[in-house]
Amino acid sequence: MLAEIIDGELLTMPRPHRQHVHAASALGEELGPPFRRGRGGPGGWVILDEPELHLGPLPDVVIPDLAGWRRERIPADFLAGTEPAFIPLAPDWCCEVLSPSTERVDRGRKLAIYHREGVGHVWLVSPTLRSVEVYRRADIGWLLVATFEGDAVVRAEPFDAVPLELAGLWAL
Repeated sequence: MLAEIIDGELLTMPRPHRQHVHAASALGEELGPPFRRGRGGPGGWVILDEPELHLGPLPDVVIPDLAGWRRERIPADFLAGTEPAFIPLAPDWCCEVLSPSTERVDRGRKLAIYHREGVGHVWLVSPTLRSVEVYRRADIGWLLVATFEGDAVVRAEPFDAVPLELAGLWAL
């Protein structure tokens, strides 16, 4: 069971199904070497699986499937064991892997929180539709930059320096 708090309301949802978990894990594996480690890519990012984010004044407590911060924005003790388990710093990128039990909240309330807190990019990944929607923050809301489907090899903001093979998100 997962729990988030949005606008003071406790939302509970079941753990995601294997297809969902596989897509999130595979995406993290693809982005890690070039963007976190700088192997075959520019590096410069910290990318975490299911971080607990405390955002805003209440705060809202949300857990994206993946989130990434540009290294230059994070404090030196960001990954130190002395900090609380939650992260109060809004990421530069969030990824939500959609499932029937979470899609409405992911597309609605969570996107609104990410926009309010200044997240620069959001990806919505649908294992069922085998698609990735790429959004860029704009002043008045989210701009849909691209929708990629199937087994395409794509370059998607903010990780467009390196091609991403979508087939790896859907298959073992």
